Amino acid sequence: MDHDIVIRGGTIVDGTGADPITGDVAIDNGLITAIGSVPGTGRQEIDASGHVVTPGFVDIHTHLDAQIGWDPDMTPVSWHGVTTALIGNCGVTFAPCKPEDRELLAGMMETVEDIPKSAILDGLAWDWEQYGEYLDSIERLGTAVNVAGLVGHSAIRYYVMGERAVEEQATDEEKRQMAEITAKAIDAGAFGFSTNRYEPHKGPDGRSIPGTFADVEELEEIARAVGPRRGLMQAVGADFDVLKRIADTENSRVLFSYGTGDQKGAGRWSAQRLDELCEGRDITAISHVRGSGYMFGLQSGLPVRGQTWRDVSEMDFEGRLAAINDADIAAKLIEEAKQPKATGIPMTEVFFLGAGDTPNYALPADENLQAMADAAGEHWSETFLRLTRESHGKGLFNFRMFAKNMKEQGDLFRSDHIYPGLGDAGAHVSQIMDAGWSSFVLSHWLRDTGHFTLPEAIEKMTSGPARVIGLEDRGVLKAGMRADVNVIDLATVGERQPELVHDFPHGAPRYIQKSQGFKATIVNGQVSLLDGELTGSRAGQVLRHSA
Repeated sequence: MDHDIVIRGGTIVDGTGADPITGDVAIDNGLITAIGSVPGTGRQEIDASGHVVTPGFVDIHTHLDAQIGWDPDMTPVSWHGVTTALIGNCGVTFAPCKPEDRELLAGMMETVEDIPKSAILDGLAWDWEQYGEYLDSIERLGTAVNVAGLVGHSAIRYYVMGERAVEEQATDEEKRQMAEITAKAIDAGAFGFSTNRYEPHKGPDGRSIPGTFADVEELEEIARAVGPRRGLMQAVGADFDVLKRIADTENSRVLFSYGTGDQKGAGRWSAQRLDELCEGRDITAISHVRGSGYMFGLQSGLPVRGQTWRDVSEMDFEGRLAAINDADIAAKLIEEAKQPKATGIPMTEVFFLGAGDTPNYALPADENLQAMADAAGEHWSETFLRLTRESHGKGLFNFRMFAKNMKEQGDLFRSDHIYPGLGDAGAHVSQIMDAGWSSFVLSHWLRDTGHFTLPEAIEKMTSGPARVIGLEDRGVLKAGMRADVNVIDLATVGERQPELVHDFPHGAPRYIQKSQGFKATIVNGQVSLLDGELTGSRAGQVLRHSA
């Protein structure tokens, strides 16, 4: 045999934005060794005729920090072509951490990111104090995808300031200590630092998490440690003035979360505003690919306050299904839903995902649940119950709190300074399921709408985000690069319906979502997924930033 793996006859999209070519890809010892017409044979041959061959996707906004401990397959992202995931976003990480603060940091991750504290405490080894030791710990686990990490502001601030970290400003000496800890974390392998200025992100005691109201001078002090190391400064909830000050310190590289408003807010979020912010600065934005915010249905959360709704919510799934098929119970549910302030969710912004194998995330604004009810001459709760019965209880409804306006979202993606993503994999696990964002880019923004060309779509999921993290050996199909590769059927690629499972520690629930159309995913030269199913290979690596 001449090669470990040969991918034959595919349409090769190399991730740089260049035009596709037809050819083969050879892989040996975890590296791409040849592209074009590859003679000889491989120990494993993958027929890619009629498929596209791309670099593995790079997900730069995940919260898989905890899930790594009990799910080395790192689902759902590993079902959707992701071969590298950035963890440690939004300022919340598990290191640095003094032994006596473990429960507090676990609780903070629970309240901010909806990851059960009990799962975090029991599912991780907690055999670290400093960030480099945390990387060592997860490296011993083995994962299906590569992991790159950021060190979080909240953890660092609490490590230095203790209880004062929540509401008080740091002294000059404390700022210096935070910068020093950040520098040591990067020297030990972190790819940068993350911070969170989003006030609704609360800790276990109901107060905003440490760092939310920190003086910008504190971030500038930390940036003076991050910038010279070519690390990344990631932020959520920071306004443009704060982002500019961070970016203008040591010419820092900045990544932040950016979104679109609804139709009333048109123009508030725009490619033009983003481009003006980024001019002369190394600032990159990331945004949702479709409407997101809260997903509910009979198998998960229920949207109404009322005694009968509470009673039904306490039943198991079969009990719930039987209840909504009982005419008397259904009548009580509808009556309670008609009461004033029965729900805080505007049903004009809720959309049924459908009962087919694949969810419909792209319904126009005038096909919301309230409009469906009006057209049928029903109260919205009657429509909700009817659609739920017709889908045998599996139907889900998506409340679009973010990225409500798909046209405006598409216009935003015209900027060269923004990437699709913000899937939050590993977080908000019983509230949303956006980890399949890459499949949606391929199915909606590429195949169905033509918003992106094929080279554009692949660049925005591969070499672009790889550059943002600081990866030099991934994100492009080229001889000598790491062999992270996808083989995809563009005609069928997409997301399957989300479903609620109870596979977290202690049976805690989470949404999962499989994909379709992925012929193969290869991680570091080993086939991780074949024909949509994981192979059990866990060739992912903990990647370390080299300052």
